[in-house]
Amino acid sequence: MTKNLTVGPPGALIIAFAIPLVIGNLFQQLYNMADSFIVARTIGMEALAAIGCTGSIAFLILGFIMGVTSGAAIITSQRYGAEDEDGVKKSFAASVVISGAVTVLLMALSIGTLRPLLSLLNTPAEVYEDAYRYFVVILWGMPALTLFNLLSNMMRAAGDSKTPLYFLVLACVINIILDYIFILVFKSGVIGAAIATVIAQFFSGVACIPVIKKRFPLFALTGDDFRVDRAEVLRHIKIALPVGFQWSIIAIGAVAVTFALNGLGYAAVAAFTTGQKIDQLATMPLSSYGQAMTTFAAQNFGAKKYDRIKKGVAQGLVIALGFSAVMGAVFFIFGSDIAAVFLKGEQEAIRLAHRYLKIIGVFFPLLALLFCIRQTIQGLGDSLVPTIAGVMELLSRGFAALILTSFFGYTGLCFASPLAFVGALIPLVIALRIKFSQLSRLTASRYI
Repeated sequence: MTKNLTVGPPGALIIAFAIPLVIGNLFQQLYNMADSFIVARTIGMEALAAIGCTGSIAFLILGFIMGVTSGAAIITSQRYGAEDEDGVKKSFAASVVISGAVTVLLMALSIGTLRPLLSLLNTPAEVYEDAYRYFVVILWGMPALTLFNLLSNMMRAAGDSKTPLYFLVLACVINIILDYIFILVFKSGVIGAAIATVIAQFFSGVACIPVIKKRFPLFALTGDDFRVDRAEVLRHIKIALPVGFQWSIIAIGAVAVTFALNGLGYAAVAAFTTGQKIDQLATMPLSSYGQAMTTFAAQNFGAKKYDRIKKGVAQGLVIALGFSAVMGAVFFIFGSDIAAVFLKGEQEAIRLAHRYLKIIGVFFPLLALLFCIRQTIQGLGDSLVPTIAGVMELLSRGFAALILTSFFGYTGLCFASPLAFVGALIPLVIALRIKFSQLSRLTASRYI
């Protein structure tokens, strides 16, 4: 069911919208852990390593298309807030065209360059072929990923964050069942695991179509709706592509950190990896909250409720900062105990993991600011500043990986994320102040 975020208490609406997103992201994380468990237990550790070797490439390539579908939905959300039914249809049609074109182009480029990419990342020879077989199937199934993410983002643009959650759960359940069928019954190895993922995404994407038609009549397109002009397409590209690039830029930064980490020894790798997993679980609510801020800002911008945007951002920041302060304290005080759950008996690794969590915990409020401000600015239709912030993140992580690690070792690398937060916030905070001034002028002009 669609939800209008332009009426009602902003803080409560944002939290209510974010809760299904948090559950969905948590479920996705738990599913990834279950998927890894199935592969490790049914095929073996080499197969798990082969799939793991494709993680950074997946973040780079698949993250781009996920960013594109998310960015395109921002304009749809603005027009939904403005109650512009014809504009919503045109926006959806333009998003379909752009997402389809980007998917085809990305498939051609990535499939053709997959082997060089795997070699560039120093993929171990013993798992190289399995890594290639697994990910080439995932790449051929990219249209299924695009369909599922596009329709999910469109539903969120209309204020419905619950229905996409149901289909995400459905996809995860189907994927786990098919993993066992393809791996144990058909003996398909890592290829079977990839096929299971693609089928699950395709099934959930297709299942979204009748729901879209029935519950979201604004998204029921006809042939005439696809006659979008060049200006309409360019308007969506201007936002969609930069958001996609932001995801890829972050992925490149993660690759740089991985290269630096691999030279620090087993204990450091185990500690840093564990710390990141714990950090990612704690970060999910903030990430989901940021997504909610995008839809809130977009709908209210479309409705020309400019003061309401400022009020929502203020309330949103208070809530996010409160959560981040609590989680930061938990990391600082109980980080060692949490790390011990994953690193039982590995005292050196536990100590290093706690060091990572303490450093991240201190800077966690900056991450809350980063998510809220960046997503708000994107919701207002500005893709340039968030892209600049992404570049700042990349440069900051690269500096930590190449410079700080060489001088301070593991501790220097632990500052990669905090430096990225600071680097990204510099242009974002400046931009938000400018945006607020513009919103104040727009509000004043409405009463003249």
